[in-house]
Amino acid sequence: MLPKVSIIIPFYNCAYVENAIASALSQTYPNVEIIVVDDGSTVHSDRIRPYLDRVHYLGKANGGTASALNHGITMASGDYIAWLSSDDMFIPEKLSKQIPFMIQNGAWISCANFDYINEYNHTIISFLGPRLTNKLDLYRMFLNDYPVNGCTVVMRKELFSYVGLFNESFRYTQDLEMWLRVILSGFDFFYLDEPLLKYRIHEQMGSQRFQPEMHREIACIREMYIQRLAGYIVQLEQQLK
Repeated sequence: MLPKVSIIIPFYNCAYVENAIASALSQTYPNVEIIVVDDGSTVHSDRIRPYLDRVHYLGKANGGTASALNHGITMASGDYIAWLSSDDMFIPEKLSKQIPFMIQNGAWISCANFDYINEYNHTIISFLGPRLTNKLDLYRMFLNDYPVNGCTVVMRKELFSYVGLFNESFRYTQDLEMWLRVILSGFDFFYLDEPLLKYRIHEQMGSQRFQPEMHREIACIREMYIQRLAGYIVQLEQQLK
């Protein structure tokens, strides 16, 4: 039997949530559970109601995306964890492509490219992510950039027993901190250069509304990890000589 994948959808007052759920339900990969974590929403929860017989619905007090992800991960029964923001969409073949890619490479974690869509689900730009061919190129991008879209990532659930859960003190950049922690723990981060996610950019998205807070968090994360990452990259480069 193919390994089970738990798709975790954190939800907070998002008008696009039914599109996210529908895309998770439309996966061609046959062994999936969908966990919707309502992070204390006050509006739009009615949009989830038509899907309650096909998803696991968890409610909690508002605590931010990291806390919602951690709650979902703790309750997940899958061998792999995939995160889907409530305003984004997976393409139907995402898991059918990414899980075999991970198994073939022995990967504990992988990410992929993605498309940019508007509020009407129309693709504006395809392959919006970086065009990379190896892990060192990805790691070098982390020195100055934020190269991984968190909703393209699939991780083995067992990985959290080694690196811990998402850091809930980072409300807007918890994914960046996690990816750096994973890399510096010695787990290879694989990249699949196919657009497997439809990433929606809109006025109400957190990365648009909370830019100052994000920049403060990124500065803190860079202070914590970037020197160590630079040293780790040098080690990997020397191993390849």
